Amino acid sequence: MAPRLCIISAAARRLFTKPRPRAGDLAAAGAVRFYSKDSEGSWFRSLFVHKVDPRKDAHSTLLSKKETSNLYKIQLHLWRFSGGYPALMDCMNKLKNNKEYLEFRKERSKMLLSRRNQLLLEFSFWNEPQPRAGPNIYELRTYKLKPGTMIEWGNNWARAIKYRQENQEAVGGFFSQIGELYVVHHLWAYKDLQSREETRNAAWRKRGWDENVYYTVPLVRHMESRIMIPLKISPLQ
Repeated sequence: MAPRLCIISAAARRLFTKPRPRAGDLAAAGAVRFYSKDSEGSWFRSLFVHKVDPRKDAHSTLLSKKETSNLYKIQLHLWRFSGGYPALMDCMNKLKNNKEYLEFRKERSKMLLSRRNQLLLEFSFWNEPQPRAGPNIYELRTYKLKPGTMIEWGNNWARAIKYRQENQEAVGGFFSQIGELYVVHHLWAYKDLQSREETRNAAWRKRGWDENVYYTVPLVRHMESRIMIPLKISPLQ
């Protein structure tokens, strides 16, 4: 173990005894000074001790709506279960005994190559999806976040959602609970693709929207956008 400690100590001497920087090196030198100030001599100990700030509530408790207790299921469609998990289980138990539905599942399976489900909660600061008159198109924007960043994402969007409300385009915002985790879905409504472009461009002219993008982009591992056309049976038209 002694040789390894010597190597670390030598690295520390190289870090803190760099020659006086030239003008072009000020950025790098500033980074070194910042590191030295914050560590206050304890940087070596931090190599071996991992400190975690305790959090007494899950992000699902902190970010979801308390007054509705809605649960959502996304697969080929987006379903809402008013009453949360008990409502979902009640629906599933009823469908198990529905012969027409069982026959439908049998026929549907012949057309599918794969299918994935996610159970979602809705963000407390987003609109609750309500029936809409059409015609509209819907954009489902999906963000796969870095683990541990959901609270930060929610804090930023809680301030930024006001910039996307003028045209009533915000339909709903959800985050995953079962299935692939740390996944966020934002659902937007537009009259057409041209309206989508104009609405999104208008957001950039509002002071504060750029800050939301700046702080949330580093939290994202992957994102995608899908344009959806509602079925005739959908309350969202």
